[in-house]
Amino acid sequence: MAANSSMIADINLLSEFLSDNQIQDLSTASPVDCIVICASAVLHSAEVLFKTLQQRPYLTRALVLCGGIGHSTELLHDAVKSHPVFSQIADEIQGLPEAKVLERILDEFFDRSLITKQGCQILLEPQSTNCGQNASFSRKVLDEAGFQAPTTCIVIQDPTMMLRTRASFEKAYEGVQPSVSLISCPVFVPQMKLSHNGVLEYSDLSPPSELWSQSRFLELIVGEVPRLRDNEDGYGPRGHGFIAHVDIPSHIEAAWSRLQMVAKSSR
Repeated sequence: MAANSSMIADINLLSEFLSDNQIQDLSTASPVDCIVICASAVLHSAEVLFKTLQQRPYLTRALVLCGGIGHSTELLHDAVKSHPVFSQIADEIQGLPEAKVLERILDEFFDRSLITKQGCQILLEPQSTNCGQNASFSRKVLDEAGFQAPTTCIVIQDPTMMLRTRASFEKAYEGVQPSVSLISCPVFVPQMKLSHNGVLEYSDLSPPSELWSQSRFLELIVGEVPRLRDNEDGYGPRGHGFIAHVDIPSHIEAAWSRLQMVAKSSR
């Protein structure tokens, strides 16, 4: 995709906003009551989490592997199939809900006993099919396991929908006292740059594993902003009511408007 420096700046601005990155490095994060990882086709996040928990099993008292069978599940199965290591279990995970795919990756390629040796419970939420259910069903799983009012919870999600996911968890824990501190952890923040040929490509800061195509990434971040709006068409309290209120600064709306025009012209 052809691009210019102004477009790159808008993409990176929007990506940073949506990634809602509140933890720079999981390996140095403070211990929390629970961690919820929402399955995604970007397997880098699960890899980083499982490696970190092997090294720091005291990081959390509960780990929820979250995701049922939804419109993106096939993308997760395809990501496993194309992964240089995880592809070994590609045939075994066909038809499984996303949470169980994560569990198979954990059991096959990491040391579950290292993670649980200091008391961390590993819980599965294999029923949710959308972002709102990720939050409400994960809360139910945590409640049933004895974590009715966690003080701190790290939420890990695909960077393109991290902000919306945290807002979904805020909605799920609305009114709980004392309030739950929900901490966003996208694991990485996608950034773009111009190649020497003037073509859009991922920067060296992005993980080396397979990511979205550039056009798909643009489609995802442009499509996300309308969902976050707190109006009759958005997901906020004054709209569909799926998420807590999110403030969208004017400079983000301006960047979105410019990218929206680019996205329309490239169709």
